[in-house]
Amino acid sequence: MKTLTLPGADGVRISVKESGDPGVPPVVLLHALGDTAGDWGTIAAGLEPGFRVFAIDLRGHGGSGRPGKYSFELMRDDVVAVLDALDLHDVILVGHSMGGVVAYLVALAQSGRLARLVVEDAPPPYPRTRTLPERPPGELPFDWAVVTAVAGQVNDPLRRWWPRLPEIMVPTLLIGGGAGSHIPQELLTEVAELIPDCALVTLETGHNVHAAAPDQFLNAIMSWLEKRAL
Repeated sequence: MKTLTLPGADGVRISVKESGDPGVPPVVLLHALGDTAGDWGTIAAGLEPGFRVFAIDLRGHGGSGRPGKYSFELMRDDVVAVLDALDLHDVILVGHSMGGVVAYLVALAQSGRLARLVVEDAPPPYPRTRTLPERPPGELPFDWAVVTAVAGQVNDPLRRWWPRLPEIMVPTLLIGGGAGSHIPQELLTEVAELIPDCALVTLETGHNVHAAAPDQFLNAIMSWLEKRAL
């Protein structure tokens, strides 16, 4: 594995962990709020035999820059900038939670560039009340300002991204965390009905599916990819 440093949309540095054979299809992994590219370690290792894996530290996280400006749209633009810098096409894009929201936005902006979309336990922003947690003491692996920025975006009374979901023409797999997740699973059902080519698999693991049940998570992705061969 090697770590790349690439320019984001507005010059912020974006750290990317690359592994796998350059001659196989690319998978790009987007982590949740407060996590880093390293959170995908087990999943990346499981994908490496058949895929070239790129795990991105989204802005404000891990080895990426902390510019103080954060939004789903800026993160989307950073991911697109990384795809441009690496000249990646026919990408399998995988996103968890916050990274899943970013993945939806990338799919809307760059659908022709993606081969498949996988979203783990995340609908687009929807109306909800989210209590802002207190900052933990000590040094963090991410900029706490991301938390306040994202908290302001996840509560979206207008559900403004939802009407655009039918524009996602990329074959999509949603993986829900079931009853143990704080995400209302009926929203994932609604997303699956709005995206034209979308399958929904539920694993009763809670919100962090890939961490709680990595083998099941990988099996769900690989089984779906085999059915929807590139």
